[in-house]
Amino acid sequence: MIEAPKGTYDVLPVAAEARAVLEGHAQQILGRAGFKRIETPVFESTELFVRGVGEATDVVQKEMYTFTDQGGRALTLRPEGTAPIARAYIEHGMHKLPQPVKFWYLSSFFRQERPQAGRYRQFWQVGAETIGSERPEVDAELIVLLAELLETMGVKGVRLRLASLGTPETRAQYREELTSYLHAHEAQLSAEVKARIELNPLRAFDSSDPSTQAVMKGAPKLLDQLRPEDKEHFDSVKALLDVVGLIYELDPTLVRGLDYYTRTLFEFTADGLGAQSGVGGGGRYDRLIEQIGGQSTPACGWAAGIERILLAGSEVPVAADTVDLLVAPAADRLAGATAPQFELAREARRAGLAAQLELTGRSLKAALKHADRLGARYVAIVSDAEHVSLKEMATGEQHELSADAVIAAILRGPRL
Repeated sequence: MIEAPKGTYDVLPVAAEARAVLEGHAQQILGRAGFKRIETPVFESTELFVRGVGEATDVVQKEMYTFTDQGGRALTLRPEGTAPIARAYIEHGMHKLPQPVKFWYLSSFFRQERPQAGRYRQFWQVGAETIGSERPEVDAELIVLLAELLETMGVKGVRLRLASLGTPETRAQYREELTSYLHAHEAQLSAEVKARIELNPLRAFDSSDPSTQAVMKGAPKLLDQLRPEDKEHFDSVKALLDVVGLIYELDPTLVRGLDYYTRTLFEFTADGLGAQSGVGGGGRYDRLIEQIGGQSTPACGWAAGIERILLAGSEVPVAADTVDLLVAPAADRLAGATAPQFELAREARRAGLAAQLELTGRSLKAALKHADRLGARYVAIVSDAEHVSLKEMATGEQHELSADAVIAAILRGPRL
């Protein structure tokens, strides 16, 4: 038996219905706030992620699926959604539009991670991006919208962690101080953290090694070193969240694994997910568009894992499929979907009815049982192109009609 590759999975019909509910909520919540849907290619130039996400990040160093195509181009299956959207913003001249522009997406992404509950090598995310404004209202609005989506999906035990990374210049000064601190305590650090001190010292805050965690409790914090303008921006974001009553906790150790973040950084966690508790998050990325070749453009966004939202949320109520009509052959016409049956089903769908054909060659008795299991409202028993018996399943009443009168009778309702 051939199985799906490790770390991937099949979205079966029941799961697809739950995802459709989530997608509908996302479209409604984000659409009301002025966000328009965008889709980018599944693969992009590898250079986009090296320059945008950061060459020293785990994503670029360890997790990307990169390949060379027949033209010798280095391509990568997208590991995240922000850099491709920034690329599309530049490529399509969206800086000429009234700013800011607001996008949302629901797409698949790919990372070579160790598969575990809620984490896969092919995974789906819903995300939102606002490009073209540096106002703190942008940050706060995005945070509130993600909180609303998680609440709507019934995600329990949600905590919002909030921090600020300041500017890249502030972070560069802080990085030097943190690097010196880590070298001074090198003997107590894990081998992985020790090997990455020069490459990416901020990732030490994410370490699960107990000895490293003890060292990091005494490490200098970036929040204490923000420039006045960055502190003012962060204070404004917090004040706006306070206005709407959204509870948050300041976390000066918060680090997300992408280098493009500046200023506001946030993450929503769900207690029910255990060790892998992050359900969604993001932040401001004011330098990304310039880094990949565009004009200096402020921006902010977030992404949330579809699998994690569904795992941590309440059971999604999925509406039962409506079947208005099952078209079946009469007992003496059990040859499958003959022309009259096929035509009647097609015309019923064109009239807006949910119509299915009996396709298995069942006996009429078995077809009626199947219609009952489907919850079909009516069964059209077709003898020929002119004669149809229309059975109302709720009452058991059956009426002989001409074929061209069947659809009108169903549209009129119970009284045939």
